[in-house]
Amino acid sequence: MQFGLFGGARTKRGVGLEDSQGYESFIDYVIEADRLGLKQLFMVEHHFTGQGQVSSSMTVLAYLAARTRHIRLGTAVVVMPWHNPVLVAEQVATLDLLSGGRVDFGVGKGYRQAEFDGFCIPIDEATERFDEAMEVIKKGWMSRETTGGRFSHHGKRWHYDNIVVEPAPLQRPHPPLWLAAGSPDSIRRAAREGYNLLLDQLAQTDQIVRRIALFKEECLKIGRDYHPGLVATARALQMIHGESERAEAYATRKRVLSVIGDLARDKLADQVEDDTAPLLGTPDEIIARLKELEAGGATNILLVDPNASVRNLQAFAREVMPSFEASRYAAAE
Repeated sequence: MQFGLFGGARTKRGVGLEDSQGYESFIDYVIEADRLGLKQLFMVEHHFTGQGQVSSSMTVLAYLAARTRHIRLGTAVVVMPWHNPVLVAEQVATLDLLSGGRVDFGVGKGYRQAEFDGFCIPIDEATERFDEAMEVIKKGWMSRETTGGRFSHHGKRWHYDNIVVEPAPLQRPHPPLWLAAGSPDSIRRAAREGYNLLLDQLAQTDQIVRRIALFKEECLKIGRDYHPGLVATARALQMIHGESERAEAYATRKRVLSVIGDLARDKLADQVEDDTAPLLGTPDEIIARLKELEAGGATNILLVDPNASVRNLQAFAREVMPSFEASRYAAAE
């Protein structure tokens, strides 16, 4: 089993102005994760929330590329219907070069109505725009292997004549592609189209196990090599060290679920004691839950801590990680 991070930074407001304090603390958090031996970061990206969330994930990841040495740097996700795909392909390739080949390219169709409205793009066009954008990006990267780099594309949304994507990514033929998926159809699609699979932090343990089994089954059906590293599972981290802290941890979990919203999550918020999704409990309880996930094929866990607490991360590295591969995490001691 290996561990990584899932999440993002927020600016903080002081004297009526935005400042970088929230970004700086998140950067410190990722630098410490790199030192402790965590393997991946997937950074979220959102727009128009008014909450200071990261809106330019690749800019932040480029800065982190210069401040870290080993941790892989992923997007979670770039919503392709909003972007010129050639510009995105160039940005990802540039980041891959600057990071020494550490990029994981997570993409998605998007789902937030307010974001589509803000970009003046109909949400019912999301699938067709996503499909064409990814076709262009793959052409731009794969053409170096077939035609020396130049290609043309004439689709419904995008038209290019005899262009080349520069620079080429360091990873060949391109950085790993990751798709956030949960429904059976989207999981099968991820397997068929060569994506790795990102699983969300709200799915219960039994759901995660079923989704991994379906992804593996579809990979094997089409002759695609499967290994557990093709799947990453986000899990909220709330470690406690005594029963006196449990009620507060449940209250925090309920607040998080209510902020995320929608009816399904509101229902979960009313039964947090039975919620198997988070890593909530004492170190021993968290180890037990991780072993259950590991037995079900989830061996690549992305920790979600909305506070991006270095102290919490160090405690997890010290008290939980050694139960899985102590030598790898010796730096945490």
